[in-house]
Amino acid sequence: MTRMSAPLNLPAFNLADTIRTIPDYPKPGILFRDITTLLGDARAFRRAVDELVQPFAGSKIDKVAGIEARGFILGGAVAHQLSAGFIPLRKKGKLPHKTVSVEYALEYGVDHMEMHHDAVLAGEKVVLVDDLIATGGTAEAAIKLLRGAGADVVAACFVVDLPDLGGADKLRDMGIEVSILLAFEGH
Repeated sequence: MTRMSAPLNLPAFNLADTIRTIPDYPKPGILFRDITTLLGDARAFRRAVDELVQPFAGSKIDKVAGIEARGFILGGAVAHQLSAGFIPLRKKGKLPHKTVSVEYALEYGVDHMEMHHDAVLAGEKVVLVDDLIATGGTAEAAIKLLRGAGADVVAACFVVDLPDLGGADKLRDMGIEVSILLAFEGH
């Protein structure tokens, strides 16, 4: 005997309400948008992943690249839904095999992002995923790294955009389609 359950008639909810805001972190004047509360809510996590995947439904995406660390969580789930491979983009010295690297500017100094030298084949269609875009420096570096390895970066997806900081526009100026679920004012 097959048992069927009744459809769930759950009330609508606002995805933004599942994101915690932490004032003055990591420094005074900053409102940190913490998606760990979204990730901890099964319904919100599922909805966010579904919405990140939606623009690519029916498209051939070869790989999804995720920026360390929350981009790994989201990117892995997106890659699974798209039946694509996953590329971890990590801080310098964290990957065990031969890597390629890009240096990029931070507010105070520089940093490096790496991926395995054989993570992507020339011409593979790649979607970049991370939790948040602010100034766009890290995402820009990721795109340069992927393109330098021959990837065709078709889009970048983020749960949160801080449009006052201009990062999404910076990526659009690079010819990248940008998909964003939520925007918050401020820094």
